[in-house]
Amino acid sequence: MTPDSDAPVETVWQGRFITAKKQGRWEYVSRARGIRAAVIVAIDDDGHLILVEQYRVPLGRACLELPAGLVGDDGADEAVEIAAARELEEETGYRPGRIELLGEYFSSPGMVSGSFTLVRARDLVRVGEGGGVEGEGITVHRVKLAEVPAFVADCRARGLAIDVKLLLVLAQSLLA
Repeated sequence: MTPDSDAPVETVWQGRFITAKKQGRWEYVSRARGIRAAVIVAIDDDGHLILVEQYRVPLGRACLELPAGLVGDDGADEAVEIAAARELEEETGYRPGRIELLGEYFSSPGMVSGSFTLVRARDLVRVGEGGGVEGEGITVHRVKLAEVPAFVADCRARGLAIDVKLLLVLAQSLLA
């Protein structure tokens, strides 16, 4: 525990999806209204990883990512598995036969209190084009697992940002 752990939490600003807070000397951001997130590892039966590319305003450029989405953003008490299946189909056009929970993770714990639940989508069936909801402009990529490191390197060379969660699938090539 730090001296700041007992300090009162002050809400500095709150928007629809995020809240800026201050606690002692710490400033951080949390998700508003109990919203959670699901990140999806989707590998089809042919050994291809499903990735998405989407322009991200905070970065000022497109970012290569695992498919992901918000859980309970419409105020409903929603199961992670239901939200993950919905978001995967919406973003990529793939419907999972089943969703396996892989645990809760924190992506930037010194700055953001929010976490995401990592899930594995299995038994994928292509039911549409994907691309997200109107205005999201999501591009779907289907990449052979063995080719993911080279694909990510090519995307980085083209100026795309690379989401930290891709370290999950790059770990073996980075640690070799």
